Amino acid sequence: MTKSVALLDYGSGNLHSAQRALARVGAQVEVTSDFDTALAADGLVVPGVGAYAACMAGLLEVRGERIIGRRLAGGRPVLGICVGMQILFARGVEFGVETEGCGEWPGTVGRLPAPVLPHMGWNTVAAPPQSVLFAGLDDATRFYFVHSYAAQTWDLPESDLLAPPKLTWAEHGGPFLAAVENGPLSATQFHPEKSGDAGAVLLQNWVNSL
Repeated sequence: MTKSVALLDYGSGNLHSAQRALARVGAQVEVTSDFDTALAADGLVVPGVGAYAACMAGLLEVRGERIIGRRLAGGRPVLGICVGMQILFARGVEFGVETEGCGEWPGTVGRLPAPVLPHMGWNTVAAPPQSVLFAGLDDATRFYFVHSYAAQTWDLPESDLLAPPKLTWAEHGGPFLAAVENGPLSATQFHPEKSGDAGAVLLQNWVNSL
């Protein structure tokens, strides 16, 4: 059965390439900023490009943080991409300005401690065993990144009641989170929609899990 995916349009995302990539793996994709449509879909994708503060401002305008929160409260899948991953954390700091994020995960998104920024191009990642997103992909697989900021620590306390999240790491000047799988909430710092066949496998894995 075809899965429906809402691609959240809040003025800050790579919508067309994400839409094509999701349609390529068989999803029925609707680009929308409508609250009820975004809630009703089998899966919600939150893209994001540009500055953290601008993305949060756009998200708030369409009540995107409430859409995300409502979906997760009901166990309904959400996938964040690039800055769409970053805004899931409690805060972001860019150019000395701190912006409050969605707060689904604790922690701060900050500038990578690398001599060359942005981190732009293809890089490998270290995915954990039993990852759903990276199933069928080996350690040499490369994904496309373009960013100067990332979450560099994982601050969510362990819980005896919930399964531990699956964390995927990458390196650029130091380790940073390349992907997180945390119950119904998943996210990638890289762009699967720009990562060719490898990105298509990842998106197919996510759509199949809906």
